Amino acid sequence: MASLQIRDLPPDIYEALAVRAEAEHRSLAQQAIVELRRIPELLARERRRQVLAEISEELEREGTRPLPADPAVLVREDRER
Repeated sequence: MASLQIRDLPPDIYEALAVRAEAEHRSLAQQAIVELRRIPELLARERRRQVLAEISEELEREGTRPLPADPAVLVREDRER
């Protein structure tokens, strides 16, 4: 298995990681792996937000109603029809 050593880690990041590790009963290394595994999901979620914002802006420019921030609103409206 590959390993990773991080030098000069800022104290605030180390402290936040240590607090989360202790709360989850994990070692620092285990918690770092958990946090790193979340990055692709967070990036994908942010990209979806950007795309929806771009679509909403385009709809507003065209004079069409913008998309709601919550997809449940669209589902609810569709069910009510």
